[in-house]
Amino acid sequence: MEAAALFTFPSSTTLPPSSATAALSLKSHFRNPFLTTQHPKFSPKTPNSIPKIRAAISRTKKEETVDKVKEELADCHLIAAIAYKGLTVQQFRELRTQLPETTKLLVAKNTLVLKAIEGTKWEALKPCMKGMNAWLFVHSEEIPAALKPYRTFQKEKKLEDNDFTGAVFEGKYYAPSDFKALETLPTRAEIYATFLGSLKGPASAVVGTIQAPARDLIMTLKAYCKKLEEEGEGGAAQ
Repeated sequence: MEAAALFTFPSSTTLPPSSATAALSLKSHFRNPFLTTQHPKFSPKTPNSIPKIRAAISRTKKEETVDKVKEELADCHLIAAIAYKGLTVQQFRELRTQLPETTKLLVAKNTLVLKAIEGTKWEALKPCMKGMNAWLFVHSEEIPAALKPYRTFQKEKKLEDNDFTGAVFEGKYYAPSDFKALETLPTRAEIYATFLGSLKGPASAVVGTIQAPARDLIMTLKAYCKKLEEEGEGGAAQ
């Protein structure tokens, strides 16, 4: 009987319902800090507001480009388009360093440029609104000096496919095959020499100058009048 007293068996007595409920309540009230709670996964769908924001940013950039083109149109003497497909960012940077200060290079979509020139004399550029174009805005009367740097760059880099696609000068459109006329326009110094030489020479030389193409005659007269004004201002200062 004493040996039997050494062994005890677990009690099969269950807790009263009130105790079980209390234990469950305590377990649900006090959370185990070592247990990780699984949060619901966020939906991978893009919120509806993001596309609207992107569209607004894109629209703003387009408006800024149109405004930039309009700014370049002020005091502009010539606009030329260049096929830039295949040109690298580094090549564009190098080209910009070789252009005169009065010549600006701008990359813009044809549709945005067309919107900027709508209702102006530059609408004549429409024939070259094809493909990918970069735009030269020349703010100087020295047209050959403005175009020559790109011709040199084009030959050095062997960019035969990146030629001028068109230009507008004094309201007239010039196709790629007409660029020689632009690149051989007389410089201001040459105009002075021609006109002054004709005044000092026989009457036939003056007649020859007057009978020259109207475009050349206008440029000559403008240059001569400006020279006279400068001389007049210099004399008044003395």
